[in-house]
Amino acid sequence: MEDGYVIDRPNRAKASSKTTRAIVVVLLLVSAGLMALVVFGGWGALQGSKLNQVVYILLYLGMAYLVARWNRGVLPVAAALAIILLIFAAVSGPEWLERDKDGFATPEMVFGGAGLESSVLGLLTYLLIPVQILLIAFTAQGFRQDWHVEVEVPRSRAQWPGAAPRRVSTRPGARRGTTSNARG
Repeated sequence: MEDGYVIDRPNRAKASSKTTRAIVVVLLLVSAGLMALVVFGGWGALQGSKLNQVVYILLYLGMAYLVARWNRGVLPVAAALAIILLIFAAVSGPEWLERDKDGFATPEMVFGGAGLESSVLGLLTYLLIPVQILLIAFTAQGFRQDWHVEVEVPRSRAQWPGAAPRRVSTRPGARRGTTSNARG
């Protein structure tokens, strides 16, 4: 092979792949934002492990970063976490609305002070449901687009601007284009 060959990822150059990636990143960020509003706006009324909820937000932010860098492996994990969050949102949404009655105080925020009203927290929790449904659909679409496929093409035919050159062994006596240590 010639020295002018590079590793290209042709499926990443498609407009549909770029659009899907952007939508998945936005949905992950919107989900993290909605969760942050519910968690920090209703901190005083939350029961259970608050640390787990903060970790869930950080996981969504980390997955958004990885998807933005074309990491396809995190897409099924994002879909699985979206299913879990969808279930929790469907169960906890009515509970926030039940607190919107006389006798219930407005939840406190994480650093003190009045938090968000229970009706607003219920609405934000219900907004998580369609966002998670969209996230599940778009992560499945992104997984089907084969972002991971790599082909070796001449540099002049590379479609992806970040095409990397092939690794060539610099060992004396190595066959051209190999990276193994086997002598043969």
